[in-house]
Amino acid sequence: MNSLTKPLCATRPVSKCRRVISAVMGALMLSALAAPPAHADKDHPVVALLPGVVDPFYFTMYHGAQKAAEDNTQLLFQLPKSWNTTEQVPILKAFIAKRPDAILVSPVDAQQLIEPLTEAKNAGIKVITVDTYIGTGRYQTGSGNADFPLSFVASDNKEGGRIAARTLAKALGEKGIVFCESLKPGVSSTDARVQGFQEEMKKYPNIKVLPTLYSEDDANKAVSDVSGVMAREPGLSGVFGTNTFSGKGVAQAIHMAGKSGKVKLIVFDAVPGIDKDIKSGLVDYAIAQRPADMGYYGVKYAVDAIRGKPVPKEKSTGFVVMDKSNIDNADVKQYIYSN
Repeated sequence: MNSLTKPLCATRPVSKCRRVISAVMGALMLSALAAPPAHADKDHPVVALLPGVVDPFYFTMYHGAQKAAEDNTQLLFQLPKSWNTTEQVPILKAFIAKRPDAILVSPVDAQQLIEPLTEAKNAGIKVITVDTYIGTGRYQTGSGNADFPLSFVASDNKEGGRIAARTLAKALGEKGIVFCESLKPGVSSTDARVQGFQEEMKKYPNIKVLPTLYSEDDANKAVSDVSGVMAREPGLSGVFGTNTFSGKGVAQAIHMAGKSGKVKLIVFDAVPGIDKDIKSGLVDYAIAQRPADMGYYGVKYAVDAIRGKPVPKEKSTGFVVMDKSNIDNADVKQYIYSN
């Protein structure tokens, strides 16, 4: 089993992996919930960070947030164990009860998180979204019920999808059959990646784009999806895995079919071990986001807002495309995510 298809803590037996994740989750929960209630102190603000799920991407985001919070900012942090509202919303409500000065959140649903985040706003807590957004992601416009967050700090995910399409089209000689394996409908980041990919692929008339399939953040479901497509479409020549777990499943399915290198794979996110998977040929390309920058600027903007300073409504953090030609370059390798 290669590193991309392994779970978090892949170098440990499964039982140990579960214990490690449980221990990490427990420590983070105690750290967040045991913290004292926040007080209105602009010199020592309290900022809560609520990502979407246990994932190296969000651990890397946390490291960036820590860097921005080093001096006088208290940072609360807790991770939902799975990507859904039933996990995220109770943690959000617990944070609201703590009355931090600001909440940074990666909403797991663009619509269903509007109401609970409105509660935070009504409690006088400043809201900034990172990685994903609520509503349309266009904030401070004076219209609609989801424009109240102060800023949206993230990758330009539609552009990320376009980059994936251009990279894959070039690798295929601008002809072939491709499709996207994504998370699920309604997630702003992955929806935008799929949209950007599909729009860009229209520029390549000799590439057929099949309907998008959804893994529900389950690598095993992605394996099943890709295996089914390869059975129905023996000419399949490329796949875009739009998030970490989709990419893992796609890589495993292609490898199991003995088609690594023949069916080109571009994955979104640079999970730990991606350098080895690119070198081995299991993955052809990876699009690395900069989650540490999201955490860093999210905290920075939150503190600025708490202190009455203006903050940008939107901040794009950019991408790095990784492949065999550059993966050993230190300037590229630094963007592989951290456990």
